[in-house]
Amino acid sequence: MNTGETVHSIGIVHADQVNLAYVEAAECFEPVNREPPSREAQLLTLRNTSEFDILVIGGGATGSGCALDAVTRVLLLGSPSCCSDLRYSQGLSKKQPLSFLGRFKHFPLLKLMLAIDTCLIHANCYDDHDHPSIHSAYSEEPLPRDSWKLRTWLLLFLNIGLKTALVERDDFSSGTSSRSTKLIHGGVRYLQKAIMKLDIEQYRMVKEALHERANLLEIAPHLSAPLPIMLPVYKWWQLPYYWVGIKLYDLVAGSNCLKSSYVLSKSRALEHFPMLQKDRLVGAIVYYDGQHNDARMNLAIALTAARYGAATANYMEVVSLLKKTDPETGRERVSGARCKDVLTGQEFDVRAKCVINATGPFTDAVRKMDDKSATAICQPSAGVHIVMPGYYSPESMGLLDPATSDGRVIFFLPWQKMTIAGTTDSPTDITHHPIPSEEDINFILNEVRNYLSCDVEVRRGDVLAAWSGIRPLVTDPKSADTQSISRNHVVDISESGLITIAGGKWTTYRSMAEDTVNAAIKVHDLKAGPSRTVGLFLQGGKDWSPTLYIRLVQDYGLESEVAQHLAATYGDKAFEVAKMASVTGKRWPIVGVRLVSEFPYIEAEVKYGIKEYACTAVDMISRRTRLAFLNVQAAEEALPRIVELMGRELNWDEKKKEKELETARRFLYYEMGYKSRSEQLTDRSEISLLPSDIDRYKKRFHKFDADQKGFITIVDVQRVLESINVQMDENTLHEILNEVDLNKNGQVELNEFLQLMSAIQKGRVSGSRLAILMKTAEENLDRRVPIPVDRSCGGL
Repeated sequence: MNTGETVHSIGIVHADQVNLAYVEAAECFEPVNREPPSREAQLLTLRNTSEFDILVIGGGATGSGCALDAVTRVLLLGSPSCCSDLRYSQGLSKKQPLSFLGRFKHFPLLKLMLAIDTCLIHANCYDDHDHPSIHSAYSEEPLPRDSWKLRTWLLLFLNIGLKTALVERDDFSSGTSSRSTKLIHGGVRYLQKAIMKLDIEQYRMVKEALHERANLLEIAPHLSAPLPIMLPVYKWWQLPYYWVGIKLYDLVAGSNCLKSSYVLSKSRALEHFPMLQKDRLVGAIVYYDGQHNDARMNLAIALTAARYGAATANYMEVVSLLKKTDPETGRERVSGARCKDVLTGQEFDVRAKCVINATGPFTDAVRKMDDKSATAICQPSAGVHIVMPGYYSPESMGLLDPATSDGRVIFFLPWQKMTIAGTTDSPTDITHHPIPSEEDINFILNEVRNYLSCDVEVRRGDVLAAWSGIRPLVTDPKSADTQSISRNHVVDISESGLITIAGGKWTTYRSMAEDTVNAAIKVHDLKAGPSRTVGLFLQGGKDWSPTLYIRLVQDYGLESEVAQHLAATYGDKAFEVAKMASVTGKRWPIVGVRLVSEFPYIEAEVKYGIKEYACTAVDMISRRTRLAFLNVQAAEEALPRIVELMGRELNWDEKKKEKELETARRFLYYEMGYKSRSEQLTDRSEISLLPSDIDRYKKRFHKFDADQKGFITIVDVQRVLESINVQMDENTLHEILNEVDLNKNGQVELNEFLQLMSAIQKGRVSGSRLAILMKTAEENLDRRVPIPVDRSCGGL
């Protein structure tokens, strides 16, 4: 046999042919480079597949993680023994080499598979962790260093792993997974409890979460980043106490520690966080955790699973579980689910060897579909967050209040150039549409006041958005202590084989998915390899770099702010969005028409969002873009254009567009804390002003109401603006007056104006355009001092 030749049972393949085949085929078969199928194609796969290995119910972080873990469990990769097992179990032995390779339709792929397969099976060296260059047993010439990658992509392309499906009754991340604190963290307070109570379970949970934190920051670098968080200290004895605790946090993280924590003096703490309450401040401790864009992260997990071959579909509701009798045991086993397309009403069966219940707060509802007598294991807890303007916190420093007035923990974090404050923790009912209560919003505002300088007026009117998320805390049904609520996760297996994953936290979604799929493989005797999701890049992360946005500016003529936003939202897929961007008609930027002037979201994102399975206007304003979570009034302002663009792409008629607008506005009103300024006024309609203030505001009002008729119309505002050389289009002026026009009669009366100014003084309303406009006009009018006649022509 000649050197440089590799023998397979049906022919001879040279090593240089392997090299050439690898170069030609590697890129086109890499799953992360393939477009995910359309929703229609996914539904067709769900309907026509005779049986899946695994069906996942729930499209949150954990459910999407289960789908990705299952679909990437390729048996052929790993140790030589693993390769050997698959050779004989999947028909790759010399006796039947074509039983597997018959799936190839083209000879070049057949040749490539034969070559790579033979070289790997007969490799002298194969390390699952380091993947060194692989040498053929019959050749001195090494195969390409990344040959193992090509084998992965080919096998995944052929769906050799677990045949996986995922269905979600709403949109991906529509529930708790998009309503988090946006932190990727181990849990400082959990470590404190572990130490104080000598609780080994809490310690293990923190250690696992810190490991998962490092992995998540690695696999989605565009959607996540380390964030320094300040812990202010107001008592001397707390400084060493907190310092020891934070240093232990670093120690538990070990090699996964992001950056070492450090202590700041009072003056240095105020430099970093100038809004901080300075009275009695001793100093501060700064530690590091991660932060991410939670809904986009969840979507990236689901899209990555789809790219690897999972049949994923949102708006697919499970109406019942299918069962069949096991011929060996005579017991009924869960064998799939009856699914309903929420958008069309069509129903069909999806059959699977194993069904995984990953429905978060709705865990018990699915368990009762399986067994009506099942004991409830989910203890729902509501966590409310609010969003305030970015000036409430530094751009790159968060704050932790470790002991609120009622013993809870409050985070105060910069996010997307805004400030998030939260969270609360209180029992709640399970609902698909949780509403943030005014009581919880005021509680958070009061805690914020305690930590911010008295120079910063914390106002209810500065709350730009608010939401409530339901945490699915769980009790282990098999535990003797049924009253103990765990922050850790529980994998439960019913008598009929339903696998339930519940509890846990966002950060540990990957390890939760791994544990769940491991249980599914064991219980249902599925043939699959070990989990491959550690270090597996999510969509957009593979070729992302911190300077990627510069190429977007240079290549497409986008604004720098828009380019940075696209790079941070879509990673290396940002170029696809940029290609869809509309021409602005301006000198600069060349492309990229904004949906709202003060946010970097552009119209092209609506078109691209449809490719990411967005089906409704709510999907677009809350989870493809994050407008609803940043500023509900800006989201409401962008809605008509978003609906128009979606309608054009999805062929909506006028009736459908109106329905989408109505549904989205209802979502903003009830679930995102939306209140128009006129509603904010009517909430507190009493006028509470000092007599001197009333006189001052009356004078301001009468500068506009020149004819003393008792109200202001758009004509009055236009007249004053013209006198100070300010131009504003009529539509904008109508919007400004409508914000304050409580009687909706097209005019602003004196009483309405005084209500507005009273609400502004009390912090119930902020950013009133009419109030700012009238104040600016008054100041300009007062500065117009008449020039004496004797100096009007420059006379002495």
